[in-house]
Amino acid sequence: MIILLSSIVSRSLAQTSITPSSPWGTWLIATVQLPAGEKKWGGFAEVQGRANGVFSQFFYNELKGGVSYDLDKNFTLTVAGGRYATYDYQALSDGPLNTEKRLWEQLIINQYLTRLKFEHRYRVEQRWFTFRDGTTPYRSRIRYRLNMFVPINNHTITAKTAFLSAYDEIFLNPVGPTFERNRLYAGVGYQFDQQWILQLGWVNQTNYNAANFDQGIFTPQLATGKNNLVVGLTYRLKRRNSSEKLPTQPD
Repeated sequence: MIILLSSIVSRSLAQTSITPSSPWGTWLIATVQLPAGEKKWGGFAEVQGRANGVFSQFFYNELKGGVSYDLDKNFTLTVAGGRYATYDYQALSDGPLNTEKRLWEQLIINQYLTRLKFEHRYRVEQRWFTFRDGTTPYRSRIRYRLNMFVPINNHTITAKTAFLSAYDEIFLNPVGPTFERNRLYAGVGYQFDQQWILQLGWVNQTNYNAANFDQGIFTPQLATGKNNLVVGLTYRLKRRNSSEKLPTQPD
């Protein structure tokens, strides 16, 4: 796990070194989850806020939710949607610069290897934007996330368990540029009981613009990255099914 975290940090620095350094931001995430019960149906609701600085200069929020169905312990289907709004943090009262309505379908595959727990998440998104200038473009996107969990003081992630978490997620645009974004995360968490989970971590999000050759001028690929402090709080509603559930973040 230590080797993986070191690799993640090194990769993040390599990604952001080609761009001007930027200050740390903040992601605050609050989630309510309904784990799948005997009939295998579940769901979630989430609110998220992001800031350009550390707990300051808030400029972005998300409201989203969805329903899920467990094919079995290791395979889960989800359909969800949300509203995303981006503001100028210096002029919040002017309203959003743009809003996005998003619908997505996803498949999660879990692997339980004794202490190591892996989550593979495949997602297809449909995105409708409304910009302040009145334009309303549509975009689609494909995402894949590999998330690893390691419980520290127990063999499973249940009540009174501390754990480590790390993931890498790629964002692909079918229209182009194909490789749109990369998101790296590393953090620690604690599950207090069957309901409450707290996670603290670091995420680096890097956006990419494709290289192009126009009128004899070559423009190399450009990337802009930012490091963020992540604070996530999850509340799980009680269900009869008390089997181990990975403390995944729906974002």
